[in-house]
Amino acid sequence: MIENSEKLLELLEKDGEISLETAAAMLGATAAEVAETIDELKKQQIIVGKSAIINWERTQWENVNAIIELKVTPHRNLGFDRIAERIYQYPQVKSLYLMSGGYDLALVVEGKTMKEIAFFVADHLASMEAVISTATHFVLKKYKERGVMFKSENKDDREVITI
Repeated sequence: MIENSEKLLELLEKDGEISLETAAAMLGATAAEVAETIDELKKQQIIVGKSAIINWERTQWENVNAIIELKVTPHRNLGFDRIAERIYQYPQVKSLYLMSGGYDLALVVEGKTMKEIAFFVADHLASMEAVISTATHFVLKKYKERGVMFKSENKDDREVITI
């Protein structure tokens, strides 16, 4: 196991496809030590998944994201955990956070249309007895996600006028 597992985690978080050899060279370890450390971190549920960051705006598929704030009444002796467990079961919910401040839970929800997300909120979230209020914020454009910037090409579509 590598002594500095935190540095390995930072490398994996930045590039989940980094090769064992490259990570080993950057950490001053062997590829076998890196592989062993990754296996151990998975067993400890420190590494819990691996996913790609997709710029959906560059695809032909429609995809709408929303950030939903919930104010809830926590269950006695269970706090917010029971409500969170019920909410994160929905496939539309991509992320769920317990928050400090003006609301209790923040969800990142994904759907095909704004209407689909609105119905999800009305049918599944707002109707829960523990939910006091909801506020839905639709993501209009992503500039950066999980440290990766989405750069758009600035093309000049104006026509050239010649005299």
